[in-house]
Amino acid sequence: YQTTEEVEALLEQNAAAFRLWRATPLRERVTAYRRLSQILRDRADLLARLITSEMGKTFSAARAEVEKCAATLDWIADNGPSVLADEPVSVDNGDQVYVSYLPVGSILAVMPWNFPLWQVIRASGPIMLSGNGFILKHAPNVMGSAYALQDAYESAGFPAGLFANLVTDNDTVARVIEDDRVAAVTLTGSMRAGSAVAAIAGRALKKSLLELGGADAFIVLADADIDQAVRAAVQARFQNAGQVCLAAKRFILEAPIAEAFTQKFIAAVSQLKVGDPMDPQTRVGPMARKDLRAELHHQVERTLEAGATLLLGGHKLEGSGNFYAPTVLGNVVPGMAAFDEETFGPVAAITVADNAEHAIELANNSDYGLGGNLWTADIQRGQRMARRLETGGVFINGFSATNARIPVGGVKKSGYGRELSHFGLREFTNAQAVWAKELD
Repeated sequence: YQTTEEVEALLEQNAAAFRLWRATPLRERVTAYRRLSQILRDRADLLARLITSEMGKTFSAARAEVEKCAATLDWIADNGPSVLADEPVSVDNGDQVYVSYLPVGSILAVMPWNFPLWQVIRASGPIMLSGNGFILKHAPNVMGSAYALQDAYESAGFPAGLFANLVTDNDTVARVIEDDRVAAVTLTGSMRAGSAVAAIAGRALKKSLLELGGADAFIVLADADIDQAVRAAVQARFQNAGQVCLAAKRFILEAPIAEAFTQKFIAAVSQLKVGDPMDPQTRVGPMARKDLRAELHHQVERTLEAGATLLLGGHKLEGSGNFYAPTVLGNVVPGMAAFDEETFGPVAAITVADNAEHAIELANNSDYGLGGNLWTADIQRGQRMARRLETGGVFINGFSATNARIPVGGVKKSGYGRELSHFGLREFTNAQAVWAKELD
């Protein structure tokens, strides 16, 4: 951990860098973003190997994560200036009125390990373009990725200390949130962590943004293309060894197609290659930590004890590495762990709905509200149903994903606020209204 003196020096340097960056013309900030995206691409193999070694993601997926970061920085550079430009407002009396989107200061970001680069870039990218500073409290098991990003930012010409890594304990994090040099906080993590951070920020009268995970429903209606839905379902649940917040976890099947979908799904999941994440044939690598695997297995055991059916997997794999067998649970209903809780690993829970109305009720029967998936041959029907899903995003005939152009965030206990798109670019800005009246 950094000492008290090191944390103080970090905050002071970050505040000084913020003052410099705030005064830097937007066009020069954009140029730095273009350099940063190219640096990530130039270092893609090195960064991907680092991700794989730190948290077990397959190398191919890690490589794709780096490219996604670079592409997002490109989009921010291309579109950020227009989103952050002064916005004129017409008023009746002829006054000159506009809204400016101005930086607010340094933002503390508490980030998770499952996407060591992407989670940070999707937060820091929008936050820093508007002129803010960025202080990263990354997960302890991916600090190599954290420092690799800091080096990339500084190599791209961002002021030294503007992107800063905070390496400390929870008590110090609380003090940093309260520090006057920190303007706001964003966190992606658990409900418990989010609640604690939001409470501290609230007491300090500071804004917070929370993304607290989910138990996304993957609804398959009777008129859906079953084969396409199955292929999407396998990818949706087992990418990154199931360690994804915005991902299908509860598979809610309308009764007429439930048996056919389940059998095809089991067959497809059973073919997934589990093993060395550096092997290009591997689809499911190890889980990030031993304790996370143990927690997942306990959820499976509790779900089975409550009456669910084990259809596939359900056990730890022997040997080195924190591998867990791709698992499918059947007859899962509300009140069971795999339905009520977020299962952060390669476990799929299948629930049968009587009809489409029942499927919506089951999907909304959750403390979470991050994303949702809906499969139907009738797009218009799907769009009508989407309005009834209590989630921050709905994916019709597809599966949960993120894109620089589209806001991401949740409702209910999945958090609040939005990242990415024009919402994210303006999330941590001061929307300053300026009225200019001509004197007589």
